[in-house]
Amino acid sequence: MKASVNSLKRMSVKQMSLLAMFCAISVVLVWLIHFPIIPGVAFLEYDPADIPIFIGTFLFGPWVGLMLTVVTAVIQGVTVSAGGGPIGILMHIVATGSYVVVAGLLYRRKKTQGRAMLAMSLGVLAWIAVMIVWNILLTPIYMGQPREAVVSLLLPAIIPFNLVKAGANSIIAFLVYKSISKLVKKHILEESV
Repeated sequence: MKASVNSLKRMSVKQMSLLAMFCAISVVLVWLIHFPIIPGVAFLEYDPADIPIFIGTFLFGPWVGLMLTVVTAVIQGVTVSAGGGPIGILMHIVATGSYVVVAGLLYRRKKTQGRAMLAMSLGVLAWIAVMIVWNILLTPIYMGQPREAVVSLLLPAIIPFNLVKAGANSIIAFLVYKSISKLVKKHILEESV
C-alpha cells in the first residue's frame, strides 16, 4: 500500500486528470455496452469497462491500476450497474484487481510486447482462478440459491464467461495500448518531468 501512496504523490495534475478520465470512460463504456454472453445466466454480462483500467495499469503500474479498479467499481456499482449491489462491486474489485496486480507486476519489470502478452495471459488466468473461489463464496448469496447450484454453473457458464470477458478486454487493450501510450508519453508524462 505504501507503493501506491508514493505513486500517487509523484503524479502530476495531468496524470491524475488522465486517471479520472480513464474512470469516466470505463463508466460510460459499461453504460453503453453490456450484454449477457452465456445463455440462461443473464447476470453474467460482458462489458468493455476494464479496458481503460488495463491501459492505466500498463501506463502507471499495478497499484495505480488497483486504485483505478476500486474507484471505477464503486462509481459503476452505485450508478450504471446498481443492480449488482455491494456483491457486484466487490466481485468487480476482486476480478479486475487480481488481473491488474498480476499483469501490472509482470509488465512493469520488462516493458516489451512479448512481456505484455505474457502479463495479460497470466492476468486472465489469475482472474479466472480468483473468480472460481469468489463465485462459490458469494454468488449463492447473490442468486439466493444453494452453493451446489453455483458449483454446477462453473464449467458451463462462470469459467467461460470470465475467460471471454477478461480475454476480450485484454486483446482490445493490447491492440490500442501502443497508440494511447505514445500520446500519453508525449503529452502528459514528458511534460510532467
